Amino acid sequence: MQRWSMGVLLCFVVSGCALPPGGGSENASDLGAGPDQVASRDLDIAEAVDGLVVGHRLMAAGEYELALRAYYRASAANGVNVDILSAIGSANLRLGRVQQAEQVLRRALEQDETFVPAHNNLGVALGEQGEWGEAGLHFRNAFAFDGGRSSEIRDNLRLAIEKTAETGYDEREAHRLSLVRRGQGRFLLLDTPL
Repeated sequence: MQRWSMGVLLCFVVSGCALPPGGGSENASDLGAGPDQVASRDLDIAEAVDGLVVGHRLMAAGEYELALRAYYRASAANGVNVDILSAIGSANLRLGRVQQAEQVLRRALEQDETFVPAHNNLGVALGEQGEWGEAGLHFRNAFAFDGGRSSEIRDNLRLAIEKTAETGYDEREAHRLSLVRRGQGRFLLLDTPL
């Protein structure tokens, strides 16, 4: 008899674990899902996960390779646009792939030549390669299209201006060189003694 009552009790315990109270009719918010979770908003996973948003969050977390993958998924799902190209360029820049970043950012500017992040990030890529003259042009464009609101762009522009102002000569060398005319329209740069 004791065996039989134990079996019935075990059946009740197992059936109680299988279904929640109310027969399993709760939605995800009743089970503790927060408002920012997909299940609580009754959305399909494909609709809820935007690769661009995921990529931006991964970039903020320092996960640049994963962010790049998310941006590629976003481009496959939504098509290639200036936002995605600029994001891919930024991820490549953070990964140290400067020339790849430059190529992608130039493609972004072909789509929208007024897109501020693409101008700024292309300026950064060019500055990394020592091309401060062209970098300064892109920083100027970014500053103009942004209306001067971003302090980061202003700082980048200031740095590019400083770098282009540096001639590579120190004061003593700059005074040692002189331009001398030789014949008709020919000029020769001579080193003059101090």
